[in-house]
Amino acid sequence: MPQALGPLARRLSVPYYEAALPAHDAFHANRVRTLGLRLADELDSSVDRDVLAAAAWFHDIGRPLERSGEIDDHDEWATEEAAELLRAESVEPDRIEAVQHCIRAHSIRSSSPAPETPAAKLLFDADKLDAIGAVGLLRLACIVGERSGRTGEAYAVLDDSSIPGVDTSDRPDVSLLREWAAERLDRLYTEPARELGASRWDFMERFFEQFHGELGVDGQR
Repeated sequence: MPQALGPLARRLSVPYYEAALPAHDAFHANRVRTLGLRLADELDSSVDRDVLAAAAWFHDIGRPLERSGEIDDHDEWATEEAAELLRAESVEPDRIEAVQHCIRAHSIRSSSPAPETPAAKLLFDADKLDAIGAVGLLRLACIVGERSGRTGEAYAVLDDSSIPGVDTSDRPDVSLLREWAAERLDRLYTEPARELGASRWDFMERFFEQFHGELGVDGQR
């Protein structure tokens, strides 16, 4: 009996994440899979859960290569690599195409197509929700660190320029994380994702308030 598509995708994809940094590693892929399936349970439409699970495992397998400069677009690369891997396992062409659409449409890049199927919309939403809330804050901070590592200088600073009367940096501050999260929240497709996103955003607002307060009373440092 052929292996179910979700577990098969996990087996095939996990080795690609060995060189991944924390923001886009196999744990991220698994969280996206788990959350996508949770959202599918709440969605009032039919969802191909196997396609969703498989696409979640595959969606970021190209991140390590993109980070090292070996490829330009991890979405397109993962789309083709996943298809090759699944064809070698004799997965039906229509199932492969469904997985490919989900992967190709998961990004917020302007070059990415809009997700058209319920599975693709849920993959997109689950991926974006992993950048909102407590885990999201950690992931976004990791991304700032990654970008600082590539440029050799601070990409952003641990500061809040909204506090009056203090010296500020010309680099982005904590508001960058707020902007990144808000952008993803605004792009969500499904109602279950928007409801969960609102709850996670409430936590982020409390975090930013706490962060602001910890920098100093009345702006004095």
